[in-house]
Amino acid sequence: MFVWRGRSKGSELERLAALAGEASAEAAVAMESVPLDGSKPAPPAPPDLTAAAFFDVDNTMMMGASIFHFARGLAARKYFTASDLAGFAWQQVKFRVGGKEGNVSSIREQGLSFVAGYSVEELTRVGEEIYDELMADKIWSGTRALAQMHLDAGQRVWLVTATPVELAAIISRRLGLTGALGTVAEHVDGVYTGRLVGDLLHGRAKAHAVRAVAAREGLNLRRCTAYSDSSNDIPMLSVCGTAVAVNPDTGLREVARARGWEIRDFRTGRKAAKIGVPSVLGAGALAGAVAAGLAYRRR
Repeated sequence: MFVWRGRSKGSELERLAALAGEASAEAAVAMESVPLDGSKPAPPAPPDLTAAAFFDVDNTMMMGASIFHFARGLAARKYFTASDLAGFAWQQVKFRVGGKEGNVSSIREQGLSFVAGYSVEELTRVGEEIYDELMADKIWSGTRALAQMHLDAGQRVWLVTATPVELAAIISRRLGLTGALGTVAEHVDGVYTGRLVGDLLHGRAKAHAVRAVAAREGLNLRRCTAYSDSSNDIPMLSVCGTAVAVNPDTGLREVARARGWEIRDFRTGRKAAKIGVPSVLGAGALAGAVAAGLAYRRR
């Protein structure tokens, strides 16, 4: 007669089942990186230290304005008051109607007034939540694939946007990119003052920022690529050896054709007509926040 040496038949079966489970887990982990066809995965590309890519965000990497989506999330959380929005909205209207760089000084004074008094930690945490709720599904898959192409080639990829740098950093991190350049909001002891540090990252300021990164990182700008949807970003596109117009507005499309720049348009039909209107101006990008807040108040 067979004897189960000091343990019941049931406990022995449990032990064997546990061992089988551990083996299955180890096999699953081992197989995670093995293609189903049995071939070996391609080794990662060696780092390409002198080439990089720079992507605008609004209407280039993401459908619509990132600050608009952020503001929708803030409005839903009662961060705005009607009086705050009314004053800020008037500044944005003046900028959009005037369309002159001279208005940027007044925009600077009110640009991020709605965050005054809130902590960097709090708005970063809320920004992470809002990205999941309202932004993740707004990323253009085609543009995301272009960024991944550069990463796969061993190149670094930065976002360059007028949106607040903390929000830009969240988007960059979630997309697995290298980093982000954005408008810097002043904060003291971890609390936003409502003022900006320097100017909004708009127009020529983006080109200056790209040059600064290239100098710091040892990049050869002739080997770098820039992507944008807006004619406001022609200075940034012009400083890189390769320029790509993505979902371009009318002005950029004309310049791209004249200069022989590549054009990528991921919009179709009625969606293109709707999204293809001139993108929110760099220095007026926060107008989206006002629109979102006012829409929320009307509801």
